Amino acid sequence: MSSATVEAWPENPVGPVGRTRRGFRTWRRTRPFWGGLLAMIAGVPILYFPYAHLSLGGLTVAMATTAGAGSMIIGLLMISLGLTAWFQPLVRIFCGVATTILALISVPVSNLGGFGMGLVPGLIAGGLLVSWAPLPEPAAEPVADPATESAAEFAAAPQPAPAAQLPAQAAAERPLEHGAVPQAPVGEEQR
Repeated sequence: MSSATVEAWPENPVGPVGRTRRGFRTWRRTRPFWGGLLAMIAGVPILYFPYAHLSLGGLTVAMATTAGAGSMIIGLLMISLGLTAWFQPLVRIFCGVATTILALISVPVSNLGGFGMGLVPGLIAGGLLVSWAPLPEPAAEPVADPATESAAEFAAAPQPAPAAQLPAQAAAERPLEHGAVPQAPVGEEQR
């Protein structure tokens, strides 16, 4: 569901649960919520896997890489970019581009982007953050404005006739057919 197909400003709800739910819905619709959430989700596996010790049967597998600090920085930055997009929606395009770049950088730095579990949501989050746009404000009732009234009266007033054109200008404005040679208007003498 896109933001263009939802009800822009719903009616007032009844009860504390309804008010809370509607308040959260209004907050969510005024910012790139899903892009920010996916950016934070994408940062977790990128941050986690280089420091994890997975157990497969009786064998402990350490996924630590030499770029563990880089993975930590990328994961924390993606989480902070998601939060920034939530609380400062005006910087959503920067957050989206930075999230996409960090997700791509995580491929060589952080175990193939957290084994793809951080790469794919990071790329989707970057696209959602860049493409999000706020809903338009509800239209206010029109107020009589003297400036617009005088503009409407000016538009309704008769306009002066356009200036006469020279024959060369009139001939230049006529479209030519394919292969046709321009002709002077009838009644004009040629020089």
